Amino acid sequence: MSDNLMISSSDLRAKFSSAMSLMYRDEVPAYGTLMDLVAEVNSTTLDADQELAQTLKSTNGLSRISDERHGAIRLGTEAELKLIRRAFFQMGMFPVGYYDLSVAGIPVHSTAFRPIDGEALSINPFRVFTSLLRLDLIENQALKTDAEAVLAARHIFTDRLIEMIDQAEAQGGIYNKDADEFITEILITFKWHPEANITQELYDRLHQEHRLIADVVSFKGPHINHLTPRTLDIDQVQDLMPSRNIAPKAVIEGPPSRKCPILLRQTSFKALEESVDFVDVKDGKHTARFGEIEQRGIALTPKGRALYDRLLNETRAKCTPAPDGSNAQEYVETLQETFSAFPDDWATIRKEELGYFHYQLAENQSEAQDDQSFEDMIESGQILFSPIVYEDFLPVSAAGIFQSNLGDKKAANIAHNSNQELFETQLGAKVLDEFAHYAELENASKEQCLKQLKVSH
Repeated sequence: MSDNLMISSSDLRAKFSSAMSLMYRDEVPAYGTLMDLVAEVNSTTLDADQELAQTLKSTNGLSRISDERHGAIRLGTEAELKLIRRAFFQMGMFPVGYYDLSVAGIPVHSTAFRPIDGEALSINPFRVFTSLLRLDLIENQALKTDAEAVLAARHIFTDRLIEMIDQAEAQGGIYNKDADEFITEILITFKWHPEANITQELYDRLHQEHRLIADVVSFKGPHINHLTPRTLDIDQVQDLMPSRNIAPKAVIEGPPSRKCPILLRQTSFKALEESVDFVDVKDGKHTARFGEIEQRGIALTPKGRALYDRLLNETRAKCTPAPDGSNAQEYVETLQETFSAFPDDWATIRKEELGYFHYQLAENQSEAQDDQSFEDMIESGQILFSPIVYEDFLPVSAAGIFQSNLGDKKAANIAHNSNQELFETQLGAKVLDEFAHYAELENASKEQCLKQLKVSH
């Protein structure tokens, strides 16, 4: 590898993901235990389900499983958001989707920075769910003023990192010889710093307003608050966590266990209580960071997503999961019963246009008869289809993880106000519409099949 050549954005992202995981493993030992457990479960699952293994292999998804994870950070200012966008761009990560978490009483709105094309995802699919604090939703004007003053005075990026980003933009990328330094500098932003920027008294006031506000405002930077490996069997991981001295949350967020997984399911272990030195008080306490696990299913169309949302709302209207887990079994049973209305075989999901699919030719197929339609070729087995993996996030699921981990008894009293236009102004860019993106991927695979079959219609 020549020092005089640019490192690819995907290789740089892979370096970043690996370094982040090693750092978080050192900071939160339970995360390392979790990674080992997930690796064991994934291996067992693939050995027992050869059909799944073959599907992952045929769609280039098998090699990425062990490396796949996402992280999450929370930023405090527009300037921080704009700069992190520029840093992620160098690693081939783009803002996808707009998430309004104020609907769950959490004063942030968010996007997910991630790779978007198939090749980049297969090399390394690392994602960072990035939230920006919305002080405009806080009614306590004095507290808002204090928080703004603290955030305005901090600098979460090193001078050297900013210099390297400026240089990369000017020269069109980062040279191999500078890649390790870039990773070292950006990791400082995500590192845990136990020294707070504020007094205990201000921390308590921020915490009383909302614990997430205290987490964002109190520290030198947006420490990574969790990393999430991908598992192929989240129910098994949930069941095995206690055997590894990890206490899981009461219920798995998202849809129920299904033969054909949809969207995203998440679980986690409870947030850690960590020692913090405030400006005026030593050995204070703060709770924010935790470990999370996810299982990904098919990306749903707007029609499929509307059905998912309706069924989830129906479930929660009948039984809302209690933070202490006292009604966990009732909630799981209600969820399973309600979601029986969502088809659980790929053929029906495809025919009812509930999910997005990737199409490819069966082996030894090179041309089609003139009178054959695309559907005819699917029925005859000339064209195969497989689910497109959902690469994004669920606002309700993210909120549930947050509330259950931090022990919220109820959502904060925040008048939610979704504002994608404001977020994109703060970001300095438009976010990619995930539905349009998945539709484009599906259509591109269809066109490729027709091109290979030399079919004009």
